[in-house]
Amino acid sequence: MDLSGPGSNGRPDPFDGVAAAVLDHRGTVLRWTGTAKHLTGFPAEEVCGRPVQELLAELPDELGTATEMPASGHARLRHRSGDTIDVTFRISAMEGPAEFLVLAAHADHVVHHEQGAALLRALSAQNRVTIALHDTDLTTVQTNATPDTPDGRRVQPGTRLCDVLCAEDAENLEAVLRQVLETGDSVIRRSQHVSWRHDPERRRALSLSAFRLEDARGRPTGVAALYVDSPHARARRHLDLTREVAERVGSSLDVVRTARALADVLVPAFGDLVTVDLAQCVFDGEEPPRHSGGGDLGLRTAALVPASTVWPTRTGCGDLFPPFPDHPRLLDFQQGETLVLGAGDYSAALGDPRLVEFVVPQGGHSVLVAPLHARGLTLGGISIWRCGRSEPFTEDEADLMTQIASGAALAVDNARRYTREHRAAVALQQRLLPPATTDTPAAETAGIYVPAGGGAEIRGDWYDAVALPSLRLALVAGDVIGHGMPATATMGRLRTAVQTLADLELEPDELLTRIADLVQRLVAETPPDHHDVVGATCLYAVYDPVTRRCTMASAGHPPPVLVRLDGTAEAVEVCPGPPLAVGGMPYETTTIDIEPGSVLALCTDGLIQRSDHDIDQGLQCLADALAASCRPDRALDETGHALLGRLRNQTRRDDATLLLARTRAIPAEDTAHWEIPADPAAVSEAREWTTRQLTLWGLEDLLFTTELIVSELVTNAIRYGRPPADLRLIRHNVLICEVTDSSSTQPRLRRAHTTDEGGRGLFLVARLGGRWGCRHGQNRKTIWCEQPVE
Repeated sequence: MDLSGPGSNGRPDPFDGVAAAVLDHRGTVLRWTGTAKHLTGFPAEEVCGRPVQELLAELPDELGTATEMPASGHARLRHRSGDTIDVTFRISAMEGPAEFLVLAAHADHVVHHEQGAALLRALSAQNRVTIALHDTDLTTVQTNATPDTPDGRRVQPGTRLCDVLCAEDAENLEAVLRQVLETGDSVIRRSQHVSWRHDPERRRALSLSAFRLEDARGRPTGVAALYVDSPHARARRHLDLTREVAERVGSSLDVVRTARALADVLVPAFGDLVTVDLAQCVFDGEEPPRHSGGGDLGLRTAALVPASTVWPTRTGCGDLFPPFPDHPRLLDFQQGETLVLGAGDYSAALGDPRLVEFVVPQGGHSVLVAPLHARGLTLGGISIWRCGRSEPFTEDEADLMTQIASGAALAVDNARRYTREHRAAVALQQRLLPPATTDTPAAETAGIYVPAGGGAEIRGDWYDAVALPSLRLALVAGDVIGHGMPATATMGRLRTAVQTLADLELEPDELLTRIADLVQRLVAETPPDHHDVVGATCLYAVYDPVTRRCTMASAGHPPPVLVRLDGTAEAVEVCPGPPLAVGGMPYETTTIDIEPGSVLALCTDGLIQRSDHDIDQGLQCLADALAASCRPDRALDETGHALLGRLRNQTRRDDATLLLARTRAIPAEDTAHWEIPADPAAVSEAREWTTRQLTLWGLEDLLFTTELIVSELVTNAIRYGRPPADLRLIRHNVLICEVTDSSSTQPRLRRAHTTDEGGRGLFLVARLGGRWGCRHGQNRKTIWCEQPVE
């Protein structure tokens, strides 16, 4: 079988000139092909059955010491004419018997083939030169052409020009290539305008060079075409680059993302690698200081593309630059001039070897450094490098980069200013929110707030845990309509109002009614076209650790979820009233019993509302997550963060708030209760009962003051109140004395005159106790007084 003939389509076979033979494991020739005869001149009958070593003109050292068949190598063979032939061979084991297939070809043929392949690979790797190999039918055999399609795929072998170019352009280009194929006359630097088929409106000006490909016998095998951007095409490319920068840079209000977008656009369209370096204060949203000359400029790397670039000392984004020496070129840069330098000149200008190792990448030969100058501030700079065989930067490209850097600097400065405003809003909201955790006799709490969009937006969600008299605790969750500073300011006003009214010890429904009145006043203060963006929802609950009961009311807010000691969890059935922006409607209270150690969870709708299901389903998801996460041995803040990570989608456009409260109870032995008879003589009995109880508790040092307080409060209840009345003592870190009667009359503290016979009772209570107050319930009032327990 002769492998040297042409293929059926008239083109040379790719294995032309390759000789083949089969050897056994001892090196004896078993079979011999026609191409082997053509290569050596020996026919099969003179070679088969003889050792292959007899064909060697000289035995290479590696073959003389080999114990097994080599995989490949070079050898010099004897030709039947007496000459020698240098060949390159490759040996492969065959299946079945211990036989080996040997392929050999002239060494010059192999070298030429390798050099041709290397040349083709080098040309294909050039992003500024498009090469295409076509067969005699002008079908693409190989190319590095990449249309500007979203998937960025290269043109595949077997593609016709009409498959990728507009019909008219493909027809004109095929006419040129066919003329080259038929005549053999090459085309050099012919101006050609083409449009991609997927983007016919965009024209590209190319410089075309084409020549005919021939086999060893001089027969045409195809056409090679080289396409290089013409000067006009380069200008078009620069315009396209400017447009892409304008479209992609500035879409984010994050400084680092803006810098990264700029670097991504410039590589590889304009340079081989890019770094965007900004002053440290720009990352924090502050204005950079004005520098003149060298020193520590406080620069940090914001973006580095590609990230795999090898730098002698720089490790990546976030690295801080070493100090810069004074140099005239640095002053030019600080005054807004774009610099174009070779690597050697740039290193000489830097001077400091440590700085050179930090700034100059391996393989970089040309650098363009453009300042990011906006609104009178130099925010940093862009450094663009070309490496390897890339052309050095030109002054025209420097002018282009000056224009691009000017627009990019505005985008970076916008992101900086947004960062400053955003941080101010976040700081304001953090100052307006209570501590993340609290620890009171009634409960331990943990609150978590996550801004909308993973921190990109600030809205008006809030939570609160307010310690009330008599060891009670108020739990609050609210959600203000809108976003930004107005929502934050409204949230602060509402939270302050809730705290103030909570200190008045109003019932939950009464408190929400008064907050709704406040929101109505806020609506009246806003311009008419903003009335519909002022409003809020709120849930207010009060837990009493003595009675172990929780009373709550809702103004259009999601209900809380209760996690019981047995691990079950469910939403509390609360009758929701209207949102706070809607006035004139009453609110209803709901009271539930809570065992000590239970967890009550209050949240805003940002945690439970989803586009694919309603609030009820979201509450059920929260209840399931709480049942799985709440454990007595797990900290509440840890549980809260785990729940937020599990339930909240960071890309959603609403903030989320979660307040968890693990309830406690005052032991029964730390409370005492005595019913007050409607008899003035009961005052002395009340003092005696108080003495016995304090002695039982070991609080003898508080006997005198407590007896006076009890006397005054019980006297007032009998004289001015209505029965039934009772006296209650609570022992904790304070001693609480409470007197409750059925009158709604509000007691008033006043200073009695010298000749007045009464009016000094509450004055004495206020002076003897740490603090005192009065709260009203349905058809009753309670006057209380606290004394610290040493």
